[in-house]
Amino acid sequence: MSELKEQATPTPIADVRLEAPVANPSKLINAPINYRAHIEETAANQEIAHGRDMTKSIWQWGLFLKANSALSGAGEPIRLRYPGRRIDHEIELAVIIGTQCHGVTRDEALKYVAGYTVGLDITIRGPELQSFRKSADSFAVLGPWMVTADEIDDPGCLGLELRVNGQIRQKANTRDLVYDVPKLIEYASSMYQLNPGDVIFTGTPEGVGPIEAGDRIEARISEIGELRVDVAPEIVALPRHDPVLEEMQC
Repeated sequence: MSELKEQATPTPIADVRLEAPVANPSKLINAPINYRAHIEETAANQEIAHGRDMTKSIWQWGLFLKANSALSGAGEPIRLRYPGRRIDHEIELAVIIGTQCHGVTRDEALKYVAGYTVGLDITIRGPELQSFRKSADSFAVLGPWMVTADEIDDPGCLGLELRVNGQIRQKANTRDLVYDVPKLIEYASSMYQLNPGDVIFTGTPEGVGPIEAGDRIEARISEIGELRVDVAPEIVALPRHDPVLEEMQC
């Protein structure tokens, strides 16, 4: 990487559109309920929980997958779905796998990491399964770039902060993860073969909240950088049929 950097011609960031730092991952793996304070806020808020027992921890929930078509980058807007439903921001440290592995232990897990980036796990609240509510196009934002693993001293001590229109909504540190990065890789690789480019979203801390068209999200993780993305209106051409709202109105 350092040799390529020396040979490259610099281009101002303002002159380019940043896409996701990973183009075609075979999997987008997600860790639910992986910060204790988020477990508490979720259990106390039925707009988030929707009747589910949110006092469970990650080892009881397992992991879930988002659709690869949800992937987008810093230069692309978040497109809302289902008007009338609450849609939330969730900042997460995202781990990018660099070497194929299966069944690794936590002690060797970090050897298989290519790098890290800022992740936004955009979420429609409702009773449906997580993979459905979190897999709309543009609901898995990565960026602004990947920082290689050798540049991160300790992925278990990174500060996270998310602002919406300049107001701090989320502020935490990866030291508070229930399953830290090595444990998540061990856990994921016990079920899936992890391939180069696969992404593990490590979970969001407390402070999740709604977003709406016109908002500007700024998500920052120390030693990585700041991801800035705009929230755009729902794509008008999409059908507005929402079976959940229709059932609630019956």
